[in-house]
Amino acid sequence: MNASTIMLTSIFFPVFLGIAILLIPAFSSRKQLLAVTGAGLVITGILALWTLGSGSTEVLLLRLGDKLEIYFHPDNLGYIFTVIVTIVWILSGFYSFEYMKHEREEKRYFGFYMITFGILLGLSFAGNIVTFYLFYELMTLLSLPLVLHSKTREAIMGGLKYLFYSLCGAYMVLMGLFFLSKYADTLKFTAGGVLNTELAVGNEKTLLVVVFFMIMGFGVKSGMFPLHAWLHTAHPVAPAPASAVLSGLIVKVGAFGIIRTVYYLFGASFIRGTWVQTAWLALTLITVFMGSMLAYREKMMKKRLAYSTVSQISYILFGLALLQPQAMTGAILHVVFHAFIKSALFLSAGAIIYKTGKTNVDDMTGIGKEMPITIWCYTCASLALIGIPPADGFVSKWYLATGALSSGTGVFTWLGPVVLLISALLTAGYLLPITIKGFLPGADFDYENLQKKEPNLYMIIPLLILAALSIVLGIFPNPLTEYIQTIVNIVL
Repeated sequence: MNASTIMLTSIFFPVFLGIAILLIPAFSSRKQLLAVTGAGLVITGILALWTLGSGSTEVLLLRLGDKLEIYFHPDNLGYIFTVIVTIVWILSGFYSFEYMKHEREEKRYFGFYMITFGILLGLSFAGNIVTFYLFYELMTLLSLPLVLHSKTREAIMGGLKYLFYSLCGAYMVLMGLFFLSKYADTLKFTAGGVLNTELAVGNEKTLLVVVFFMIMGFGVKSGMFPLHAWLHTAHPVAPAPASAVLSGLIVKVGAFGIIRTVYYLFGASFIRGTWVQTAWLALTLITVFMGSMLAYREKMMKKRLAYSTVSQISYILFGLALLQPQAMTGAILHVVFHAFIKSALFLSAGAIIYKTGKTNVDDMTGIGKEMPITIWCYTCASLALIGIPPADGFVSKWYLATGALSSGTGVFTWLGPVVLLISALLTAGYLLPITIKGFLPGADFDYENLQKKEPNLYMIIPLLILAALSIVLGIFPNPLTEYIQTIVNIVL
């Protein structure tokens, strides 16, 4: 197969396989369902990584009109997103084989899980904003059943909130596309931007409003204030492996869209020093602090982790808003690191819920004695999220802080690092007590009736891999950092 065929197969194979799982009655057998899903995950992963090794390729799949093309052309940024999607989706998928035993409608879950995998790969390979937007909308609609899965009242309300907020954000982006198409030579992603300078002259104020709307629209998916309220409602009600991919990957699509908008459509120079940059920076820091405070006060573990995601994704957005090379490097590093860290944390929470039924952090005293492997994985991921060396979170936050100090953005030059430091302290405050009380339960703990409750290998191995990545990438960050810096040097 040539490179174009491999790329298209990696996108549409999991989509058609997911549809087959949903429609073919034979897949009602759990044994067949898991065998087909497992094979599908592995084959899709191989195809996706094969695409990365096939060199640059582009495919014009469909032309709908002037500038309206379904066009794929993966670049270095798309390759990074492809790798993290593939790793997290496969690991969470195999984790689901055990976890979903205590959930109903596994056929529906795995069907939509596979479809969404293909959609995310299509989004990663998108070569223009039209294709990106199409797959962005499909991702929202086809990941909705993962949120609604349990069909409880909380799940339905959380799903509807997710849908309402996501569609509002998408329409803000769509409005921006209408204006952008008038002032741009092309809608294909181009480092430095695509604005026609002659057409843009005299229309700068309008275009600044347009780019702000697009940032806010994509920011909805990333949980940026003030349109963040869906995230802590939707993520906790989904099954744990679905929560892992929602928090680890799908919220990153918003950040991915913002990178494409700011750096590949409008150009960083267009908004540098404008009110758009100032407002964007202010909103990101508000979100970082607010999310950390809400997580610190929350007692339900999965909701605590969801609030944490609100905060941590805005670390990424803050780095992007600085429009500074080091900060952008830190932001993209945090995209990668947070995907593995937060997936590990949600899968740890799922293992605890699956084996003990405990959902409240106050009830988890002694959990480290019952589930030592799980809690050690949770602890490694927690240290990474806080930013304690040698875990990977330290590396990305170092670049974010040093980038802010060198950004020349006025008050944000020092305010950014201060807020990041306060957020890190709050992160330690809401993550580490579970570890401390888990391994040091005190004299009142019933040691005599202690029973080990570790889950099986389907759940433990993905946890071990994600926890290991959180440490190993912190010890050996240079290859990834240098790769990201080549991207940054092109767009800035």
